Amino acid sequence: MPQDEIYSPKFAVLLAAFNGMRWLPAQVDSILKQAEVDVVIYVSVDLSSDGTAEWVAELARNNPRVVLLGYGERYGGAAKNFLRLIRDVDFSAFDYLALADQDDIWFADKLDHARRALLAQQCAAYSGNALAFWPDGREVLLDKAQPQVGYDYLFESAGPGCSYVFTVPSALQLKAFVLQHWAAACEVGLHDWLFYAWYRAAGFRWFIDPCPKIRYRQHASNQFGANSGLRALKSRLGLVQQGWYRAQTRRIVSLLQPLLPQLHSAIDGEGNLSKRFLLQNLGQLRRRRRDRAFLLCIILLGLY
Repeated sequence: MPQDEIYSPKFAVLLAAFNGMRWLPAQVDSILKQAEVDVVIYVSVDLSSDGTAEWVAELARNNPRVVLLGYGERYGGAAKNFLRLIRDVDFSAFDYLALADQDDIWFADKLDHARRALLAQQCAAYSGNALAFWPDGREVLLDKAQPQVGYDYLFESAGPGCSYVFTVPSALQLKAFVLQHWAAACEVGLHDWLFYAWYRAAGFRWFIDPCPKIRYRQHASNQFGANSGLRALKSRLGLVQQGWYRAQTRRIVSLLQPLLPQLHSAIDGEGNLSKRFLLQNLGQLRRRRRDRAFLLCIILLGLY
């Protein structure tokens, strides 16, 4: 086959943006420069005041690989913005679907590396570690690649959503589920957790890659950041005390309950898992040992 006829895998990249002009140009540039693949970026801009939508619109006028979705709505967070992208983008003609935040920087082989991993592991979904970095030059590897356990997807995500890549046939099934349960899906605060939970509950194989292919920018405007250090621990405890973590777990369990017949006896009418189930299956609820210990503590203290 002649070199110019070699097929390049086609990726639809869904990018959620909000007041992102400080970082968006560098991120978009890193996506458009992905090696060995064809990329089209679909951008949904939450109502912004810094010219983000205007900048994307101008770029889209001059680059057919960038598409700006209709602008003017207020989503109020990344989760609803990504759900809007899943709902409104027709990605059926692509081979793979990837998610992107507005403020990261991708390694040039990120998408091709994910594609090769999906093929090698025979999985439908991919996520990976990320290299968090700060304006002062600090860098920390965010290690999310611990072995998956039985029910971890009901209690945590598979890592940062900006690393996620899906095969399109599986992503179309995710889209159908989201459309069928739109109101309930919009009640979940973390899209990356919801997507991981649906894939696992639906029986798809998911690969968590220890090799980082993203520089994960940390700054004051992060909705959810690296979750590393004392400040992150305090924030985490605050969310637990406010009931946020339990509420999110309950919403995900309730939404996915039809896919979890083996858990019906352990789930009450509001989507709460019984304390007995939690304690008996503690080793299957989080991937990392320290996170299991943390979960045990908040269960015993009545904070979950």
